[in-house]
Amino acid sequence: MPMFNPDRSLLNPRFEGYKFSPLEYDEVSAHHPLRYELSQTNVSGRAPLSFQEVQSRVLHNHLAICSQSRRAAYVDAELRVIGVDLDETTLNPTFRVLYELPRPIQSSAVESLQREYPSAAFADATSLFVADGYGALYALRVGDTGSAELLAFYELSIPPAYESAQPSVPFRLHQAISPDGQRIVAVLSSKHYPTNAPEPSQPKSHKPPPVKFDIWGVQVALPVVTSAGAQQLEIVWHRRGDDVPIYTSYDASRQAFLFVGSSSYLPINIAPAPSYEPSPDEIAPIPRKGENLDGAPSAPDVPKPPPYSWTQTSDSVTLAIPLPSNTPTRHIKVAFSPRTLTVLVEGAPTSPTAEVPVVVPRYTLKTLWDGIQPSTSLWTFDRAAERAYGVLTLHLDKAHEGTRWPQVFASGGGKDEDEEVPETLDPSELYNIREALEKYTAALRDGSDASGLGLGSGVPSLGQGERDDDVDLSVGKSACATWVGVGGEQPASLGGDAHGHGDDGPLQVLSTPFPGSTGTFKPSLVTKNGLDGVVFTLQEGSGPEDAPRWEHTATYSALAFVLASKRDTRFVHHVTWKAVFAFESGTQDLGGNVYIYRGASAKENWAKQTVLKVGGGTAGALLGVGLMKIQAKVVVLCLCEGELIVLHDLL
Repeated sequence: MPMFNPDRSLLNPRFEGYKFSPLEYDEVSAHHPLRYELSQTNVSGRAPLSFQEVQSRVLHNHLAICSQSRRAAYVDAELRVIGVDLDETTLNPTFRVLYELPRPIQSSAVESLQREYPSAAFADATSLFVADGYGALYALRVGDTGSAELLAFYELSIPPAYESAQPSVPFRLHQAISPDGQRIVAVLSSKHYPTNAPEPSQPKSHKPPPVKFDIWGVQVALPVVTSAGAQQLEIVWHRRGDDVPIYTSYDASRQAFLFVGSSSYLPINIAPAPSYEPSPDEIAPIPRKGENLDGAPSAPDVPKPPPYSWTQTSDSVTLAIPLPSNTPTRHIKVAFSPRTLTVLVEGAPTSPTAEVPVVVPRYTLKTLWDGIQPSTSLWTFDRAAERAYGVLTLHLDKAHEGTRWPQVFASGGGKDEDEEVPETLDPSELYNIREALEKYTAALRDGSDASGLGLGSGVPSLGQGERDDDVDLSVGKSACATWVGVGGEQPASLGGDAHGHGDDGPLQVLSTPFPGSTGTFKPSLVTKNGLDGVVFTLQEGSGPEDAPRWEHTATYSALAFVLASKRDTRFVHHVTWKAVFAFESGTQDLGGNVYIYRGASAKENWAKQTVLKVGGGTAGALLGVGLMKIQAKVVVLCLCEGELIVLHDLL
């Protein structure tokens, strides 16, 4: 059963756009220069990076947030672990060096693996784990002042069963949690180096082959056993996929991790579904509707108007159906019922003809999207004898006033007249339908250009004249949701099968929750639905066997459309239904902005948008973001190469 089902009552097909709502910049932001600066330079090894590796480095968040305190951490350019504590009243940060990571000695004569960016994760307010990017994990105890205490450091030793050509590899730390107070479970990711990898014959021109990524669940027993030497991490479970997860979360109610990535993450003994490659004999052109591939060239493909147009108000729905103007009124049969509509026209052609190229729709007890009041619903026919077409207008009184209809009928079928028609008709456009149909008829006869018929394209007014299908389709990240039990077990209820892979197709994820929001807000995803962004919130479970339940809780109308225009976006995060933040990287001229799109109800035609400067210039590129909730206020931290920007009083 699909896990992500939009609620049509929360969609707003009449949304107009976002209006700029400025904020006093100095009143909502504060810039703090960094004494310990960061660097995004991370080049080691001679092997080229794959596209997935480059993308994961670009999207890497260098800032770790403790959701249980007002504390954050990052690793600077000199491999120093820097602690950041925010004052509860002034929101001013204080910086201190928690620990200096040793820098491994590497020789240019020895081929080294590509290192990862350093990463960190808080298990609680005093327990900080740091991965140095070379293959070591450090456990630190953090106090209220001074430096941190090194408890132990670990290495990941890969057993032969995982078919790795390297006994140890650099890894990234995604999350660290304590599920029972007896242990710390950390989630790591690393590039997979297969034992049978081919050697590139021409290193300078060799294209990197497709790569796989390992996801490791490792655990550290509590209390941490101190040792002067490196300890081996205990591997609890392992998964493998095509990319680094873009979002990870631990669901304590189900005692399982959620991974969102471009592919599902499966055990190595489970082969992914093979991709289908057609044979040369199967590759043949498929004729479009009305196209003749065997005979003489056919007439130009003229776009046909929809079978009807419609609009709505808070208490009514109006349909406009074109009919030949010589249709006798007695031949028109219309019947209303609380849930269905019947429209029949006697003598109407069942297929297009030279005289009447438009087939009149026939509806027999066709189910409407919502209920109507039959006694107050009515129809009229404007014959307009001087023109070729008249308009049959149906006025349907809604049974539930205030409910927005995303479409007229409950479901569509395979026939043209059963297709879902978007709301495109303005009440002032009824007169233009006859003229549009006459242009369409003339275009069929003489092959002239039939564009600009005036019937609308189904695009909201925000996108009229601006929509680029290629760009709009590429916005967001294609992702699948995978569940893994905290101990590696995989109940079938957690994903649709025994391996945690659900039966849903990939989602187009537009936004993920802010780092640091765990425990403050429920896990949620904003996914692409047409031009909109739909918020799906994970509901709390009653136990490990309770299947995940994602509920459509809000809609950011036209979010996919506005995000498609952003070319330098590095991070996109949201705060429940309140706002979506799209951060530019700040590496290009005039960049470094954050675009804030606020939520609006399904009945509002406009929403607010704000733009703030958070990077670029002397601040440098934006490398990390996070969220804290201090005294019931949402505070957003933006970590740049040379500054920390604190945003507050935004929501």
